[in-house]
Amino acid sequence: MLLRLPGVYPPQEDTWLLADALAAESLGPGSRVLDICTGAGALSVRAASAGAGCVTAVDISRRALATTWINARLRRLSIRVVHGDLTSPVRDQRFDVVVSNPPYVPAHDDVLPTRGIKRAWDAGVDGRMLLDRICVEAPGVLAASGILLIAQSVLSGVEKTQAMLEEQGLSVEIVARAEIPFGRVLSARAALFEARGLIAVGQRTEEIVVLRAVRSLVEVNPLPPGTAQ
Repeated sequence: MLLRLPGVYPPQEDTWLLADALAAESLGPGSRVLDICTGAGALSVRAASAGAGCVTAVDISRRALATTWINARLRRLSIRVVHGDLTSPVRDQRFDVVVSNPPYVPAHDDVLPTRGIKRAWDAGVDGRMLLDRICVEAPGVLAASGILLIAQSVLSGVEKTQAMLEEQGLSVEIVARAEIPFGRVLSARAALFEARGLIAVGQRTEEIVVLRAVRSLVEVNPLPPGTAQ
């Protein structure tokens, strides 16, 4: 159980699906992990508990960071909390694993909330206002053999996430899937999603996926003709 201050996103099925994928990675004392959009800190706690030597949690919400700090202290875990927008405060650092469960719920418009609990899920009309930025920014803070893990709904375009990450030179695969019933937020927007063709009429479930992206092997240039091997 994690403590959670008011206004902080509660860990849910997507969180635990991603946490299990994170735990499957080889995390040791030398591992550097970055948790983008940490929320209540569930993923940071999982990484530190699994043995990662350096865990950094970033969020734009100060309440989320306070929640993460509390949850780390209660478990006597070392987690560095950093206030900022996605990778902005850590651009000069490199991480072996970057993990993120960002806001990805399609909203009525592209005006992102600046406060309140809606900031934890609203992500613009297509649900990609944070996902697109992560796809562009996260590869820049990955170590040479770094791994990026992202959770998202199929409602916000899994194919686009994969294509954008591949454009950044990463090899991408889906490593986990789960079909889950709509919660309160999605149930309230079901008619909107039906009107946009995002779901079938009467559908009240969504599929959550976890994408794992790693740097592709760089092809070694062949030696020039006549060069001794």
